[in-house]
Amino acid sequence: MSRSSTFNSPYLLGFDQIERLLDRVTKTGGDGYPPYNIEQIGTEILRITLAVAGFARKELSVTVEDNQLVIRGRRDEEDQRVYLHRGIATRPFQRSFVLAEGLEVARAEVANGLLHIDLQRSRPNITVRTIAISDGDAENGPETEPAG
Repeated sequence: MSRSSTFNSPYLLGFDQIERLLDRVTKTGGDGYPPYNIEQIGTEILRITLAVAGFARKELSVTVEDNQLVIRGRRDEEDQRVYLHRGIATRPFQRSFVLAEGLEVARAEVANGLLHIDLQRSRPNITVRTIAISDGDAENGPETEPAG
């Protein structure tokens, strides 16, 4: 069975990495735990808020791995409590978000059972580069300029 490509236009060159990234995003678990919000705070800042009731700061980790924001929670069960009803989930979790180029984690804080992660968009440096065109003389071969 052949797989159809999202980026199958001949004008979209080198986007295979983005396609793999989209595949990875669609395969992330549909688990709704822990619940989260994503807010736009101003034009250049996004905020992800996760409900992490029952987790201490030391039981949470926020990392960026290959343009992917990974938030993990693992609770250390020290005592053997006997619950008559347990409605607050404190099971281990991992929640991942793919970050666009130029989007960086500005800060992370936990307060009142909520983990806030602010993402800052940096301004890209737009450059224009002129490419030298050789005359295609077969005897001399293509002209190349030294790198650097």
